[in-house]
Amino acid sequence: MDAAHDTPPGPAASAQGAAAAPAAAVRRRRALKDLPLRPYARVTVRWLAALWRRWALWGLLMVLVGAVLVTLVWLAGRYEASQVQGKLERDTADAATDIRAALARNVESLRALQAGSPGAEEWEGRATTLLREHREIMRIEWRNDAMAVVAAADTPFRAPLFGALPGGGVPSEVALACGTARRLNGPAYASTYFMPRPDGPDIKVMEVCVPLAEAGRMHGFVLAMYSLQEMLVDLVGAQLTRSQEISFTEPDGTRLALHGAALHGAARRGTRRFTAQQLMDLPGATLMLRMDNWHSAPSVFPNVLTALVTAMSIALVSVLVLLAKDTRRRLQAEHDLADALAFRKAMEDSLITGLRARDLQGRLTYVNPAFCDMVGFKAEELLGLSTPLPYWPPEHADEYQRRQATRFAGAPPSREGFESVFMHRDGTRFPVLIMEAPLINADGLHTGWMGAFLDLSEQRRVEELSRASQERLQATARLATVGEMASLMSHELNQPLAAIASYATGSANLLQQGPGVVADLEIAMRRIAEQADRAGRVIRSVHDFVRRRDQAREYVHAQALLDAIMPLVILQARKLGVRVHTRVDAQLPPVLCDATMVEQVLLNLARNAMQSMDDPAIVERPLVIQVRRAVSNATSGWLEFSVADVGPGISDSVAARLFTPFFTTKAEGMGLGLSLCRTVVEQHGGYLGFTANLPRGTVFTFTLPTKKPGSADGTYA
Repeated sequence: MDAAHDTPPGPAASAQGAAAAPAAAVRRRRALKDLPLRPYARVTVRWLAALWRRWALWGLLMVLVGAVLVTLVWLAGRYEASQVQGKLERDTADAATDIRAALARNVESLRALQAGSPGAEEWEGRATTLLREHREIMRIEWRNDAMAVVAAADTPFRAPLFGALPGGGVPSEVALACGTARRLNGPAYASTYFMPRPDGPDIKVMEVCVPLAEAGRMHGFVLAMYSLQEMLVDLVGAQLTRSQEISFTEPDGTRLALHGAALHGAARRGTRRFTAQQLMDLPGATLMLRMDNWHSAPSVFPNVLTALVTAMSIALVSVLVLLAKDTRRRLQAEHDLADALAFRKAMEDSLITGLRARDLQGRLTYVNPAFCDMVGFKAEELLGLSTPLPYWPPEHADEYQRRQATRFAGAPPSREGFESVFMHRDGTRFPVLIMEAPLINADGLHTGWMGAFLDLSEQRRVEELSRASQERLQATARLATVGEMASLMSHELNQPLAAIASYATGSANLLQQGPGVVADLEIAMRRIAEQADRAGRVIRSVHDFVRRRDQAREYVHAQALLDAIMPLVILQARKLGVRVHTRVDAQLPPVLCDATMVEQVLLNLARNAMQSMDDPAIVERPLVIQVRRAVSNATSGWLEFSVADVGPGISDSVAARLFTPFFTTKAEGMGLGLSLCRTVVEQHGGYLGFTANLPRGTVFTFTLPTKKPGSADGTYA
């Protein structure tokens, strides 16, 4: 930058007005040319960030579509498998129901063999007929109570498994089943066991023992031997075994008998196996009915196609919605940006605070109109300038230069700002408040400093006027305080002076009676001295009250406060015919107060109460002064003082203004008594109020703080 620009413009600046604009343009271009270039790495990072912001939404959409497609295929397979499993479980439950119903019918048929008390030959005929009807039953035996065989019949569809067993042995499983049947008086099933066959493989059988009773007396059993294989064939519907395998298993999974599609040579329709089990809890035995089904894997292609079409439709709608929203957001952002720029321009033009921006080399890069008006230069004349600046006073230029060097060296600016002095173009100096902050761009880089300038000239003038006004107000307040002191003293001194006059008159009357009244005169003189001292204390307390400072407070017992005012109260009570009653609760703690001011409150309330009863219509005139504990807690204690009368009471119109200064209902009153009483009580932290004294009169109450129980340091609530 050339020397012409470093020199602050002087009187010759007007002659260079024609060349000011081109020179400013040259300075701006030179300032932009001197700005440091950003490193390539930083540009690359910003480009990658912009690329990520642009394509992240689309990548996320593709991932979402893929996840939806996979989820739909998986859910379709799960749904198809759940349908197959649910049908298999229903079929298993139906088969178990069929078997239980058939076994129950067979038990009834076995009992029917004994109908009419048949002989052995007739019974065997009936049993043979039953065996022809039920292929699942292999043998039926009639045994007596000693388990000896009475009659027996074998199925005609198989070779006899064994011959007649007269009095033959009984398998242990059957003996246990018959014992259970005897105990339950009902059918019981024996555990399954293998029975060898002479013409083929061994078979798994199960026997049922049905007790025979007549007139409540057990006389034998009917035993039926079931083939588990034939039970599956005959007792389960063919539609259930046509495409499925059904079997009996032990609870531990051991297969006992099998029937179904695999035994008939039917090919299994798939590679995925579905299994359902149903527990058959028979009396004395437990069987597990199991059904298996082979199903092909879920039809992936139709599911994928459906899912793909659905997903692409959702994706297309989503893309359109997102594009519409993105376009709407872009238009809204452009509109908001234009509004923000217009708002910022209007705000900057309306500010009275000057704004100035500088780069890291100290060149001015921005000034607002308020700053230009403040220093008297145009923006074109200031932009691009560096130190020394034309609005620096010459006598402070070196100081400002050092301060700016310290700022550019990295010293943080004060958030409270600092005061300085600038120079207007016409040479006028004016104080300014400067607040500066780092200027950070969108990339988070420190590119300069932004300063705010507030002209303090008007503030200094207002402060001077305020100081002068404050001095005048203080003088006025002192005059008002003198008037307030005179009014209060005239009211408060009225009572002790009246008492002194009364005692003086009484003393004069005693002197006329002769020399034998010296003792009474001594008492009267002492009373006059006490009232004079009391008047002095009133003057000091009122003076302190006017000065608005705390009076001398001490701990005083409530009885002592009453004793101090009782002589004056009794004097007026005798004159008005009032009977005074005092009631002080026992063991009350002392109160912390200015005794003189509280005595004045009690005396004012007592005199007002007695004057309210000065009515010929009121025959009985009791005045009750009471002290008791008020509501307290662990951190504060209070005593309540009350003064009650039986006067005419207080009307609503008077109650609204009762504590207003200079308001009174007495012809000779000044209207300051109750106002002063409330002020004194509130200064002690208490409350003064009144209520009706039913059936007649008024009760004035006020509270004072007490000493904390057990407090040795004098703390109070």
